[in-house]
Amino acid sequence: QVQLVESGGGLVQAGGSLRLSCAASGRTFSSYVMGWFRRAPGKERDFVAAVRWSGVSYADSVKGRFTISRDNTKNTVYLQMNSLKPEDTAVYYCAADLDTYSSGYTNPLTYEYWGQGTQVTVSS
Repeated sequence: QVQLVESGGGLVQAGGSLRLSCAASGRTFSSYVMGWFRRAPGKERDFVAAVRWSGVSYADSVKGRFTISRDNTKNTVYLQMNSLKPEDTAVYYCAADLDTYSSGYTNPLTYEYWGQGTQVTVSS
């Protein structure tokens, strides 16, 4: 069983920055594929970013603005969000896929564990 706890959401003006954190339990955190997803009101849960053994990946909508990173000594994954836009407003979720070599990192169905979500609101 893996527990994920997100933090760092809030209200920010357009152009501002936020850093989300996701603390994970589990002895083999370094082997997990960790992803960030978001759900805007009335929309599906969309892929934002993932970090895995082979590198990092981003949705086109956040490339160049968001950075995903992990600290395996703290069992934590981060999402640094810069140049935020009103369309980034959503509930952000972190997720863990225990299959180290999973290739379906953009698909939410691939992930076994999810955090409770943290609200990010970007005002114009």
